[in-house]
Amino acid sequence: MENKEVISTLSEIKNLMEKSSKFLSLSGLSAIFVGIYAFIGAYIAYYILDPTKITTLNINTPYRLQIIVILALILLTISLITAFYLSWIKAKKNGLRLRLDSIRLLINFFVPLLAGGILCFSLLLQQHYGLTSSIMLIFYGIALINGSKYTYSNTRYLGYAELILGLIDSFVPGYGLL
Repeated sequence: MENKEVISTLSEIKNLMEKSSKFLSLSGLSAIFVGIYAFIGAYIAYYILDPTKITTLNINTPYRLQIIVILALILLTISLITAFYLSWIKAKKNGLRLRLDSIRLLINFFVPLLAGGILCFSLLLQQHYGLTSSIMLIFYGIALINGSKYTYSNTRYLGYAELILGLIDSFVPGYGLL
């Protein structure tokens, strides 16, 4: 009788630890799809911006800016839907639910990302294009670092890499989109 009780207690402790652990339902496959979407978006944006200019890429018309912003919003929407759907499938397959940690992850990730997005949008409206890509990378890195406490520890290192890349990019304005 005691042996079954010990096993039952250990099983309960294991379940509690899984529920209180970090958000691990994030699908790795979703990251692959988001990367593929980003490559497709970059390819489309490159030809919208004018592939004949090899040294710098400039958004020199309001029409091109509108197309790029619409493309970015479409990519963001598709990426979020893919990440949520594949994470939901993974959680369901593992018998877990998308729970409070996923909400905390989203809040910690999207607050810096939204702040950076609004700043970039403001810069684009004022036609200050030079540091926009740097600011995007910096705020994305901060968002990854901020959200990493609710997901895999490697996310923090990716955030540091994005942050460093954004800082390096800030010293070479005009080449960020390249």
